[in-house]
Amino acid sequence: MKIAPPENRTRSRVVARALPLLLATTFFAFPTSGVSARQSGRQSGAQKNAPAPPPSPLLKRTTTKHEVHRLGYGGSLTIYGAPVGSITVEAWPKAEVEINADIEQSAATEEDLARLSAINGFVLDADVNSVRVTTVGVHDRNYIKRVARDLPKNLLSLPWKIDYRVRVPSSCDLEIYSGQGLLTISGVEGALRINAGDGGASLALAGGDVEATLKGGPVGVRVGARSWRGRGMSVRLASGDLTVELPAGFSGDVDAEVLRMGRVENDYAGLAPREDTKPTERTLQARAGAGGATLSFTVGDGTLRIKQVSGKQ
Repeated sequence: MKIAPPENRTRSRVVARALPLLLATTFFAFPTSGVSARQSGRQSGAQKNAPAPPPSPLLKRTTTKHEVHRLGYGGSLTIYGAPVGSITVEAWPKAEVEINADIEQSAATEEDLARLSAINGFVLDADVNSVRVTTVGVHDRNYIKRVARDLPKNLLSLPWKIDYRVRVPSSCDLEIYSGQGLLTISGVEGALRINAGDGGASLALAGGDVEATLKGGPVGVRVGARSWRGRGMSVRLASGDLTVELPAGFSGDVDAEVLRMGRVENDYAGLAPREDTKPTERTLQARAGAGGATLSFTVGDGTLRIKQVSGKQ
């Protein structure tokens, strides 16, 4: 048998004594490292799944702008409304147009509010017999390029609106373009041209030459005289309910039609189908009293109701 030299035997004993310590160190090191990794992973995952902090609420500021301009009877008013905001027009006895506009701005800082307040608003163009109100603001890119080319892009999408309250002579021509918001017109007799978006409308009229196209309802039309004083009325509603209220003893012709989904409901006792016409669920050509100017109502999708005016006139 071959015997190892003494120095080799010494080296072997050193290795033998060191091996258990090396294995123990390695064995306990790996689990410790694994636990740390898993804990780190759980912490990282918890951080990823943690809810984001809620955004800071926007500041709001409302300012009122007031304008008055002479407008004779038979004059004309044109209003280009804001993308969002209501428009209310009512007749009064003065030969003037009075405009009050509540302009609401929203922004994260007072500095941004001040900057937007200088941009969003309206301009007034007027001459002897006509007045034009035009909304200006961040919705008009050409306007922004002219007056605020360096406006930060994040300010372009902040919410804002203008609510107009206008008073005009009763004999006045109106042309109105409105966005999202309630449209209310009362007591005006003239040539009315209306193009409105969503938000609904309330029209209390007794005469004139009226053409109204609206995107969304509900829409209410109240006729305030027993006979229409003017050429007639045409109201077209894309979607929503349209309610027409006629006074007791009304004389005039009424055309009502629902184009797609919905129906015509006639609850006005004095309204009967005209000669050679037959009402259906979605169409009605009728006459009240002795007849007269034609009031035409068309709904794309929705219910068209005709009834007698309720309550005090």
